[in-house]
Amino acid sequence: MDFEAVARFSPTEVTGEEREAAVFVPVIERADGYYLLFTKRAEHLPDHPGQMSFPGGGYEPADEDLVTTAMREADEEIGLDPSEVTVVGRLDDIRTITRYAVRPFVATIPDREYVPGDEEVAEIAVLPVAELIDLSNYESERRDHPHYGDIRLHFFHVDDYTVWGATARMLVQFLDLATGWEMPAEVDRVADADADLP
Repeated sequence: MDFEAVARFSPTEVTGEEREAAVFVPVIERADGYYLLFTKRAEHLPDHPGQMSFPGGGYEPADEDLVTTAMREADEEIGLDPSEVTVVGRLDDIRTITRYAVRPFVATIPDREYVPGDEEVAEIAVLPVAELIDLSNYESERRDHPHYGDIRLHFFHVDDYTVWGATARMLVQFLDLATGWEMPAEVDRVADADADLP
């Protein structure tokens, strides 16, 4: 795990969206390797129900900065105390279809049990990086997006979970920086704009 490459990376910033948000890409080290912690969003949520995500959420006026936002939200969602977090670096900001500019912070966190802390989180999944970088667990497709035009969607299938959407875009960049994983040059398929998603 090349944390120095993450620390050296100069991320791009997104401005002009309606709201700001921040998430952690939480890395856990175990004897058998590195893992990433994901949350599965509750089905009743209006935005991205049932999707895999990283802990985090929307900026609030009381937050000192976006790191504070990620800290507060991660504490609420999975019971992660700010004192347990070591921020390693940042990835590129991304835009979401819900008009958020999301800032991902890569952080190491302790290897302990985490439990959903609010009604937005249905489940917590800790997935091995070794499985995430296995190309047999990865596929992608190209489709015409109603907001962003021609895009490539990424899908990581590990332990009966599928990571896709904005979280998968962050994951692609993280794996590229921290592990040397290379995204295949060609997509697996081209999909119609209205084709079903997971």
